[in-house]
Amino acid sequence: MTILTEAELRNRIRQPRKGETLTVPPGTRFSPAAADFIKHWQILVVYADAVAAEPSPEPEPPPATTARPAWDKPGTFPVRLEGELPRCVSCGMPVKPKPEHLTQVDAGHFAPKNTPRIRFRGKLDTLHAVCMLVAARAAAVNLPQLAEYLHTLAAYCREILSAEYNNREVAPIALAGLDEAALRQATHDPKTALGIEHIVPGPDDHEILHWLNFLRCLAREAEIAALDAVAPVPGYTLLHPSLAQAVNRLSSAVYYLELLFKAGKLTWKMPL
Repeated sequence: MTILTEAELRNRIRQPRKGETLTVPPGTRFSPAAADFIKHWQILVVYADAVAAEPSPEPEPPPATTARPAWDKPGTFPVRLEGELPRCVSCGMPVKPKPEHLTQVDAGHFAPKNTPRIRFRGKLDTLHAVCMLVAARAAAVNLPQLAEYLHTLAAYCREILSAEYNNREVAPIALAGLDEAALRQATHDPKTALGIEHIVPGPDDHEILHWLNFLRCLAREAEIAALDAVAPVPGYTLLHPSLAQAVNRLSSAVYYLELLFKAGKLTWKMPL
């Protein structure tokens, strides 16, 4: 038997409205504070076995595909030291041992740590770390589906880093069963895709929405760094232009998660 507390109710109902419906598993009971919350907001409690199997009138997310991209996999350390000694991009000489002011930009070269390429890599490292942080927070508040989607975005950060290191085209993003084109369409027209207008997080929104919005802001900063990194620099290899677009699409994917959360389309796990 599950006893639902007021705090757990507020996690599930982020913006309560009088008369709305709350669906719970059979046998669920409520703490006194939770019962008061339900009474105050005149919430209609419906037990899962009593819910009629009727299609939802609300708009659903765009059609999904179950195929998992090749890049959506656990991370590995990206740099392998093998072959000829890497050379300094400034003087052209082999580098051994590595001085403190240089870092390896690819298999064959070291460069100063303040070059645009390394600044971009640092922004992407931060973006990856915060993806994992928000995923951990989502799991902690019983949002395993959101945590899984954030792990996918962290994997896409690693795909962008791999493409930057190897100077190749970035693979297209995919999230929640949507390809790049569907994600872009959904974030440009959320009313059609999810039944809600564009959103701006406010003081009454759940903590998770603010974490997602912070992650989106970091993605936008990384995109600016990517544009600097792919710009022509004398003496440096021209990077593939898909890097900047990939980070732009990553930002859109984070916004799509914000929209899914706000629209109530993410699965909550009932606490034991």
